Amino acid sequence: MKIGSVDLKHIAVRQSQYPESNYPEFLLVGRSNVGKSSFINTLINRKNFARTSSKPGKTQTLNFYFINNLFYLIDVPGYGYANVGKVTSKKMGLMIEEYIKNRSSLSHVFLLIDYRHKPSEDDILMYNFLKFYGLKITIVATKYDKISKNNRIKQDKLIRATLKLDEKIDFIPFSTITKKGREEVYQIIESYL
Repeated sequence: MKIGSVDLKHIAVRQSQYPESNYPEFLLVGRSNVGKSSFINTLINRKNFARTSSKPGKTQTLNFYFINNLFYLIDVPGYGYANVGKVTSKKMGLMIEEYIKNRSSLSHVFLLIDYRHKPSEDDILMYNFLKFYGLKITIVATKYDKISKNNRIKQDKLIRATLKLDEKIDFIPFSTITKKGREEVYQIIESYL
């Protein structure tokens, strides 16, 4: 996939602010600090289009990135960050749930997890939440390059066992450094276009 145009088209906190369109939408969810902004920048082949931050919890809206005038990537607030107050955290959770329950153009969800660690309770909850709504899900394991080659098989097994992944669920190791996994993500997106 060649990326031509990229536009942060809409920033929303409620359904009335979503774009009116029938373009396929791809939702990106994951813990705060899992590397969603870096994932977006790697996919769209731009250095700092999606703002990365050393402080987790920066994204507090639904950000609709319109790509190639063909589809949207939707970045949502990360979960599991303790410094976001309970009220704010609940609002962000409801905002994500409203999108998932009401958006007919949602085609696929990329659940980003940190390859270096066992999936957290929050990761498991999010995965089960997405499954409950019958969504098509791909697990994207970010920071793949941070684990030595000798430990990758063990880490793959740990992630699959913790999330209880069946063979039908795509699992893509991903690196923003080497671009590993980018083509596989493109193929999934292209299958909807």
